[in-house]
Amino acid sequence: MLRRFLGLSVLTAGLSGSVAASGTVDTSLRPVLRPGSGTGGEVVSVMRVSAIAPTLRPVVRPADLQLDAAPSASLVEVKSYPRNAGFERWVESFKPRAANAGISQSVINQAFRGIRYNTDVVASDGNQAEFSKTIWEYLSNATSDKRVADGKRMLRKHRRTLEAIERKYGVEKEIVTAVWGLESFYGDIKGDYNVIEAMATLAYDGRRRDFFSKQLIAALKILQRGDTTPAKMKGSWAGAMGHTQFIPTSYELFAVDFTGDGKRDIWSNDPSDALASTAAYLARSGWQKGMPWGVEVRLPQGFNRGLASRKTLKMPSDWARLGVTDVQGRAVRDYGSASILFPEGGRGLALMIFEKNFRAIERYNAADAYVIGVGHLADRLRGGIPLQGNFGPGERPLSEEETKDLQRLLKRKGYALEKVDGKIGPNTKAQIKAYQSRNGLTADGYASEALLQHVKRR
Repeated sequence: MLRRFLGLSVLTAGLSGSVAASGTVDTSLRPVLRPGSGTGGEVVSVMRVSAIAPTLRPVVRPADLQLDAAPSASLVEVKSYPRNAGFERWVESFKPRAANAGISQSVINQAFRGIRYNTDVVASDGNQAEFSKTIWEYLSNATSDKRVADGKRMLRKHRRTLEAIERKYGVEKEIVTAVWGLESFYGDIKGDYNVIEAMATLAYDGRRRDFFSKQLIAALKILQRGDTTPAKMKGSWAGAMGHTQFIPTSYELFAVDFTGDGKRDIWSNDPSDALASTAAYLARSGWQKGMPWGVEVRLPQGFNRGLASRKTLKMPSDWARLGVTDVQGRAVRDYGSASILFPEGGRGLALMIFEKNFRAIERYNAADAYVIGVGHLADRLRGGIPLQGNFGPGERPLSEEETKDLQRLLKRKGYALEKVDGKIGPNTKAQIKAYQSRNGLTADGYASEALLQHVKRR
């Protein structure tokens, strides 16, 4: 749950019109997003928390998603950092604050022993340039063949545990598994940073010092409770921990001891506590079992696009009277109030999203692309088909090879492309906009089939 942290993000802009990503960043995991979650004792009842902050984690962007990385790849190389006298003085000045928060001297001494000013963490925090992906690029990774296949395997392997979690918290096992898949690739990429060291570094020398100071206190409280040890408290550079990437404050609010061993262990090879904690988070965020997160829809000719707003809520039967159907041409069932969302600003994909469940995932990570990624991956894990899209002439997004062709052509024409890699990063998008502007096209930076053909003709 990096979500709005990075904010992992703190931004949350969106792939679509209203993305947020919660993510990681002041709140977990991931699409066009910018920077951008917590816990507390065992959740005895699945009550809704309407006052829950939109997201406690940093918001993450697509670039932050460890998409299809080698499962065994280690995120961080073990390194020794040089001493930093200013940081060491800051740590000493912080210790009384930790003591005032109820942390014992023995835990304080153990937690801070040997930590250094981590320059890699500072570099990661400062390297937050926007990296925009189209919803199709994001989903191609979030619901890749490997992620779907591995997710189905995990559903089979942990079925009894996941079914027990579903019964207790009322959150479908496929949704919980999908969050697991996007956050850490089913536990393969949990992060190797010393969380105390990372949080202390960012509290001393980061862009969100107050935020990370709170995360550091929360992390020390986790150690004080005995849920884990400083050596085992590993996570991302932004402090997202365990199988489903909870930041310390999100852990405090939502983590649960599902195994009954007295510890809320989200780091263990056994993912039970982490998966149950995710279900508890979603349940308390208002998740409604049996209600979809969203449904891909077809819109009638001449549909009033001004109705595509999160503020415009109608029952599916009311949308059907306006000509909105599912991709098979059938009226969507009346699961609850829903709105119409265009993740690509109207290009190729229209969704009917059910506000309660969409918002519950959004609180885990506020980015629209993240929510759609989790929801669609869950649909695929239960046997659903890929999203179809409904592109107009020339609106189809480019494949990786076609994107490379576009980059080569623009570079030959004198545009300042830094590299030909088949990825639509900030530089490529800027050069596309420059080309579009100079040629009288809508300067939106969108790499479409029509744009490629236009460049080829010039």
